[in-house]
Amino acid sequence: MFPKYKGLAGKTAVVTGGSGVLCQSMAKELARQGMQIAILNRNQEKGQKVADEINQLGGTAMALSCDVLDNESVKHAYLVIQREFGECDLLINGAGGNHPDAVTDKEIFERGDFENASLKSFFDLELQGFDHVFQLNLVGSLISTQIFAKGMTQKGGTVINISSMSAPAPMTKVPAYSAAKAGIDNLTKWLAVHFAEVGIRVNAIAPGFFLTEQNRGLLLKEDGALSERAEKIIQHTPQRRFGQPEDLLGTLLWLADEQSSRFVTGITVPVDGGFMAYSGV
Repeated sequence: MFPKYKGLAGKTAVVTGGSGVLCQSMAKELARQGMQIAILNRNQEKGQKVADEINQLGGTAMALSCDVLDNESVKHAYLVIQREFGECDLLINGAGGNHPDAVTDKEIFERGDFENASLKSFFDLELQGFDHVFQLNLVGSLISTQIFAKGMTQKGGTVINISSMSAPAPMTKVPAYSAAKAGIDNLTKWLAVHFAEVGIRVNAIAPGFFLTEQNRGLLLKEDGALSERAEKIIQHTPQRRFGQPEDLLGTLLWLADEQSSRFVTGITVPVDGGFMAYSGV
């Protein structure tokens, strides 16, 4: 159980992609801290389930169907939230993900790969899939920040983006996702500088390797054993385990609370069990 941060109580948090494993854990903890929570999801039903859980526990939450790539959809969500909860104080840009058309089958290209018609190499990646990943991870965060941070310019506020282990050192097989998350780190710094004088702090959290619905098929075999890729991850994580959603919450609360991190802006905080610190030897 985390201590209560009095500075968060009564304020409004907007969480895009709020039904995901990691973001719903964040939303529930922020609600426990006394914040009003708006869950933004393309799938209204999934978002509503999270909001219902928060409300049943005595918190205050709503769920809205919202496509972060549709300017009008985000504007509509903003107007509803403003009417019901007031201006946004904390924006978590959690919507993101990958796409099969932007993933290679092998980690390393070899000359003989051209002879295997069933193998998807770098040269077979589809621009549509690559663009989708960039749009969802980078442009979606941009649009949401443009709309929700506008009200923050009058009173201050906090934006937290979601980065990745793949931003500083790109993971194999996922070039689009890696490049998009590197863009998130860069955009976080740019926004932090741009908004510093109006009291908006912008930071990012880079989760290490957590089991989620999106990556479960890559990290676990059908029998529940670790895949070869997962074995590599664990071997390169000094704490020798995957992260659990609650492992992110201490960092989240620190960055969200104005009194705790008021001189912190423009950084990406890894929460990774030591993954980025380990050279492999």
